[in-house]
Amino acid sequence: MNKQRPNVIWVFGDQHRAQALGCAGDPNLHTPNIDRLAAEGVTFTAAVAGTPLCCPYRGSLLTGRYPHRCVPGHEHPLPPGQPTIAAPFSEAGYHTAYFGKWHLDGFREREGRAALHVVPPERRGGFDEWLGYENNNSQWDCWVHGGKDDVPPYRLPGYETDALTDLFVAHLRERGASPEQPFFAALSLQPPHNPYIAPPEWMARHTPGRVQLRPNVPDVPRIVDRARRDLAGYYAMIENLDGNLGRIRAALDETGLWENTHILFFSDHGDMHGSHGQFLKTSPWEESIRVPFILGGGVPFYGVKGGRQAVPLNHVDVAPTSLGLCGIDKPDWMMGTDYSGYRLHERPPPVDEPDSAFLQLVIPTGHADSTDRPWRGIVTRDGWKYIALEGQPWLLFNLNEDPFEQVNLAHNTRFASQRRRLQERLSAWIHDTGDHFTLPEL
Repeated sequence: MNKQRPNVIWVFGDQHRAQALGCAGDPNLHTPNIDRLAAEGVTFTAAVAGTPLCCPYRGSLLTGRYPHRCVPGHEHPLPPGQPTIAAPFSEAGYHTAYFGKWHLDGFREREGRAALHVVPPERRGGFDEWLGYENNNSQWDCWVHGGKDDVPPYRLPGYETDALTDLFVAHLRERGASPEQPFFAALSLQPPHNPYIAPPEWMARHTPGRVQLRPNVPDVPRIVDRARRDLAGYYAMIENLDGNLGRIRAALDETGLWENTHILFFSDHGDMHGSHGQFLKTSPWEESIRVPFILGGGVPFYGVKGGRQAVPLNHVDVAPTSLGLCGIDKPDWMMGTDYSGYRLHERPPPVDEPDSAFLQLVIPTGHADSTDRPWRGIVTRDGWKYIALEGQPWLLFNLNEDPFEQVNLAHNTRFASQRRRLQERLSAWIHDTGDHFTLPEL
């Protein structure tokens, strides 16, 4: 058994829904590198973005704390003094690095272009090395700042995913030259976030007329036309991301780091793309909350567990799980669960695993195509989902028989007892996490 402490890499995009992978059965795209990572590791098939919105998810991702205790809404900052996952890794002797989209400094787009906003060094999460940007919705005009010399913003050449991967691969080669110090490194990418445009060679693989839509996209011309057009570019962006994941793996092989590195591949939330007539994010339907979550890599632990695991992994669980892969216990300020035991033979799954995942939209954005009022909900290990607006049941689905959520049972008296059971569990989540929300009277 390899005694050296393992490395951990995060690779995650923005708005990449769980359903949009070859290994998830999507017939529209080819993702051989992601599929290989899944085949060799563990796929958490029930992973969710507990808050399907960029800033709150990222706050929870880095701190293991729920949005109402950390970053509650869009363009809200990471609280001053709040430690991130970089702190326990650093305390354990790891080098830490973050590349790409940050979106946690609280900069508001109405004040200018966030891509050119400089995140002060003291607000970069405590990483040893940080090279990124606050936010950017133009993949061909991506600006980064920071790095070892704390340089001002400069424009990356070419397409964002390719250029950031170039920087990330260069960092991996540097770490390979100093293998005695383990490292944690994150690559945070904007694609496949809209606008749905990829390099020409990838765009040429997809045309709107050949896109196969999900069964829950209503046959309404304006919905279908937009969904097909957007998805053609979206799939091209994902295939480009898949190709860059292959480049990362090749760099790990070349540097000799592969066999001592865990890779976590995931996304901050999904994208509706016309399902239920909805687009983009902040909605509680499956296309918005479900994210890919693959725990792979080359660490040769004997008795490694793998396959597909239907545990309700949430955004607060990513940091504790990443630490657990390295034998580091989560700090007291993290609220999530360590699921590393599903990968490591010597670290058993937690005995107190949650029976459900807590879902929230704490502060709506008010953006078009986004849900414009707060909601809370749960999705359970036994396949039920319940969502409530303030004072009003909204959605109730039996995902076991209705995976495309086409039959809403929330207002059907036949399912009153199930609704009551789920609301009681939701009420417990609200109480136990210190949240505040007015649930319906049932």
